[in-house]
Amino acid sequence: MFEYFEKVTQLINTIAAAETKNIEKAAEWVSEVIIADQIIHAFGSGHSHIIGMELFTRAGGLANVNTILDDLVLATSGARRGAAIERVSGLADILWDKYKISSSDIMIIISNGGRNAMPIEMAMRAKKEGLKVIAITSLTQSQSYPSRHASGKRLCDVADLVIDNHVPSGDGLMEAQGKLVGPASSIAGMLLVNTITTEAMKIASAKGAKLPIYHSQNIDGYSNEELYQKYEDRITHL
Repeated sequence: MFEYFEKVTQLINTIAAAETKNIEKAAEWVSEVIIADQIIHAFGSGHSHIIGMELFTRAGGLANVNTILDDLVLATSGARRGAAIERVSGLADILWDKYKISSSDIMIIISNGGRNAMPIEMAMRAKKEGLKVIAITSLTQSQSYPSRHASGKRLCDVADLVIDNHVPSGDGLMEAQGKLVGPASSIAGMLLVNTITTEAMKIASAKGAKLPIYHSQNIDGYSNEELYQKYEDRITHL
């Protein structure tokens, strides 16, 4: 067995044991949004945006997902630029105004460190607008360092529901030459968002809701065009 396989398996087992109630609560909240045909917004900057992207236009995933995919949260314009931008206050409001977000929607914010201004202010704005906010973060990492926001708050202090990804500080599960290697926050985050949404689908289906699920576009006989047309007025990047 590879060491990384073993470490990830241990992490998954830890998450399953420690976060069951929080995952169940998150799934219930998301199921309510599915039933009401509202939108699940996902936000993450830096590598955390990969987890939001996992939910977006995903085969086997929900169509009522709006992932915030602005250049401000991506590393495509430069890694150092992206790392600096997520620490800048005031940008979350600019992003917010680009998207169509309703108070009946829900916001999932992913930030492993939970200390930078952008995800914290996105959570603050979402709560101000009346949305429930689910945070996926590493409490070990977040609580090891001070907030970079003027309020002194971290993401875990702002969100309505916090799900700990149980990733150690520094994001590495292993060591090589005395340095942390084997990052795990992306794997943990993808596991969590897929578990939340699939459990939410089961709840919503049991209550009679029609699930807006994308099919793989590589399987003949299926088309997602009806779903694209249904949500294109509410989801920016379709």
